[in-house]
Order: sequence, then C-alpha cells, then structure tokens
Amino acid sequence: MAFLSRVLNPPRYGYERNGNLYIPSISELMSEFFFRANPFSTRKNWIIIFGWATTLAMIVPFYFFFTHFFSWGLFFIAFVYSMVILGTHGTIWFHRYCTHRAYQFRNPLARFLVKHMVVKLIPEETYVVSHHVHHFMSEKQGDPYNVHGGWLYCFLADAIHQPIRKDLTENEYIKVTAMLSHTGVRMNSYAQYLKWGSVCHPWFTTIEFGLNWAFWFTVFYYLGGIALATTIFASCGVWAIGVRTFNFDGHGGGQDKRKNGIDFDRESLAINQLWPGLVTGEWHSNHHLYPNGARAGFLPYQLDYAWYFIRLYHWLGGITSYRDYRDDFYKKYMNPYLSEQTKAI
Repeated sequence: MAFLSRVLNPPRYGYERNGNLYIPSISELMSEFFFRANPFSTRKNWIIIFGWATTLAMIVPFYFFFTHFFSWGLFFIAFVYSMVILGTHGTIWFHRYCTHRAYQFRNPLARFLVKHMVVKLIPEETYVVSHHVHHFMSEKQGDPYNVHGGWLYCFLADAIHQPIRKDLTENEYIKVTAMLSHTGVRMNSYAQYLKWGSVCHPWFTTIEFGLNWAFWFTVFYYLGGIALATTIFASCGVWAIGVRTFNFDGHGGGQDKRKNGIDFDRESLAINQLWPGLVTGEWHSNHHLYPNGARAGFLPYQLDYAWYFIRLYHWLGGITSYRDYRDDFYKKYMNPYLSEQTKAI
C-alpha cells in the first residue's frame, strides 16, 4: 500500500507543509499546469497535452453547433448524450470496471464493445491509477483531487496531480501495469515507459482515439447529417470539461454536507447527490462504502443506469459475474438506522 502513496508524480509545490495539506495559490496551480503541459520541456508531458488537446478540440464542433446548427431538439439530444450517456458510460467503464473491477467480461470482444460504445475522451491510464490513490488516501495529503485543495486544485488534477511518476523502478512499473492489465490497453515496456513517462504509448493512443472518433462521427453523420454529428461532438466537450469538477462537488465542496439516513460513508465527505446520481448512477457516498460494487443505487429512488446496463449485459452474456452489495448495505447501514429512528419516536 505504501506504493500507492508514491506512484503519482507530485507537483513542485508538494502535497503538504509541516504535516498539513498545502493549498497552493492560483498562480502556483497555473504555473504547475503550464509546466506540465509544456510540449517543449520533455516528451514525457505528452499524455497531459493529449488529454487537454482532445478536450479543447471539441471547441470547434461546439462553435459550429451554436452558430450553424442550433435547435432545441438538437440541444436536448446534446444534453442527453453529455449528461446521461457519457456520464453513465464513465461510471460503467472507467469507474466500476477499469478501476474497481466490479464485474468481469466474458471475453475481449465483450469488453471492446463496452469500451468503445461512446466517443472516447479519456485515456484509461489518466483515470485508473490516480483513482486508486484517491480511495487509498481520500481527502488526505496526496489525494490527487483532494477537495480541501479547492475547486481549481480538483479541476486541473488530471494535469498536475494524476499522472504517474516518471522515475518508477521496473518492479513499481509492473505494479502500475497490473492496475491496467484487464482494460485492454496496449502497454509500454519498461524501456518505453522510461522514454515516454506513461503506460500507454502516444501513437497507439492517438490511433485508438482517431479510429473511435471517425467511427462515431460517421455513424452520427449517417443518422442525422452533419448537424447531428456536430451536436454530439459538441456535447462531448461539455462532458469532458464538466467531469473535471465532479470530485469537488461529490465531496461537498470541502464542507460536511452529509445527511443522516442518506450518506453513510464516514471515512470521507462523499455525498449522494441527486443530479449525478439520477443521470449516471453515481451515488458517491454509496460508492465509497462499496468501491468495488457494480451497483451504487441502493435506496428505491436511487436510479442507477450503470447498474441496469451491467445487469442487461450480464443477461445477454457479455458479463460473467458482478458484485452487488445492496443486501449488505441494508444489513449494516440502512436497517440499523431505521431501527434507531423508530426507537427515537
């Protein structure tokens, strides 16, 4: 477990001072961001530059959507694709499978279909390794998107806190690749890692994104012409920006907003928010209680589209097994709470 405390590349200002979380100034955060996103200082910055370049590329369809193709019907489609479809897929793929292995695919084809069932926007490496660290030291020094660091601290985390170290030993690098071995990512050898500073290779990553984008643009073009294709890709930019703010909001903005009878996790400030919960199945307090669970919506009103998809894909044969902790949740948390409430009346 000590490995998780050093696997990420620390910012130059450090995570702590005198044993306490160091909260950098805006100028320090921006300086670190541009230092990490500098393409001329080292090739090892490539994955950070790639991540932001693919996000900012969506400004083009976003502009043409509002200047050439806007209609309320297309706006509704963009809203659903961005908020519901992309958000739910992020929960299904990056969160519950890639990071926590909450379920198992039958074969690589079944995995491939889920991996690419939406427009691809995030390299698995960027999400998975840092998310393991987040759960290991949630809201403590070293948490890559520590809510106590502030909104910008979380928003820029993919560039300044989430990348892996560039000086891992070979044994440490093997441990990192083990975190991603089940995702289908084509991983660098240790020699390639020393050259590129990443698990995934820039050329294979670029080809994967390019083919994914070309496929989905073509599909949406044939479904609804250039207007629909532009609309969908514009909505992708909205999601790619918005997802960077999730952990700050999902942990109460650094304030204790947990509600008795709703938010049972006491190891972090994670809360079950109605908005991401109802549109993506991301009930964050429940997730922190059961990180490797395939379901996070436990209460009757807690819709969980990610869970519904996992169950459907299991029924279709694409998934062979999954973990469901709903009964355990009621036994350990909800039923005792209801019992205490009854006694208090």
